[in-house]
Amino acid sequence: MGIGDVREVTTGDCSDLYCLDTGMYDTSEYGAVYILDDDRPAVVDTGIGTNYDRLREALAAVGVGLDDLEVIALTHVHLDHAGGAGFLAADCPNAEVYVPALGADHVVDPSRLVAGTKNAVGDQWTHYVEPEPVPEERVVAIEDGDVIDLGTHELRVHAAPGHAPHQVVFEDPANDAVFVADAAGIWVPETEAIRETSPPSNFDLEQCLADLETLAEIDPDVFCYPHFGPRSVGDNVEGALAAYATVLEEWVDAVAEKRAELDDDEAVVEHFAEVTEMSDVWGEEKSSAEAKLNTRGVLGYLDHRE
Repeated sequence: MGIGDVREVTTGDCSDLYCLDTGMYDTSEYGAVYILDDDRPAVVDTGIGTNYDRLREALAAVGVGLDDLEVIALTHVHLDHAGGAGFLAADCPNAEVYVPALGADHVVDPSRLVAGTKNAVGDQWTHYVEPEPVPEERVVAIEDGDVIDLGTHELRVHAAPGHAPHQVVFEDPANDAVFVADAAGIWVPETEAIRETSPPSNFDLEQCLADLETLAEIDPDVFCYPHFGPRSVGDNVEGALAAYATVLEEWVDAVAEKRAELDDDEAVVEHFAEVTEMSDVWGEEKSSAEAKLNTRGVLGYLDHRE
């Protein structure tokens, strides 16, 4: 897919489902938003508000009017997933914003989230825009076990707090699919590889591994990754999840070993920024920034574990 493309998802037996490449960080096949065209049309995650016009255009292309959208479902409130929610809510007066309860305050008043994001992403903030707050009366707090009824489809909420305590995944039984948030890693279609995601400040390895067990219990046919795109896993769900568990464990071990060797956290961050393998896929700027972010998340986890 290219930046701005919106395509029907035909992976597995999916229906009524569309995927948009938002062009997040000016990078193709990195940031995805999903549209479910049902009795109650829904958007799953919104991307960074910087790319919001592409989401409006995608809704129009799918045939969902702004007045028709009823559900804005956020897997978590990190701005690469929720940054466009306020813009979309302002344009879609009949839509409610469903957000994990632990993150609900942050979409109503994003100021602390913005400050934390600026601190975490550093120079990458140039790719962001200040999010618009969502009116409190438009926010529906969701928790593990809740169900969002869309008509033919429903979004079943499962807690997945390893990546962030306010993260959930959405199971869509009708499509035998799960919108996996960042619980299953970053899928890179170009190389068919899975990559780690371990940002500060709440990355927790043990809980991430527990989240993979949650996904295994759901046992879907399709993973819908926000980073990036739908992936058929039906014949090998356990293998796909085991592969990501190995990636995470080896990544944490590598950062811990480099910290012991260098005894300087900034040197550790710079080391992994220089040796990243993703430059050919995401470009040098994004791949380096991603490596720095993920390294800092692991360093924070190691500090907390000690």
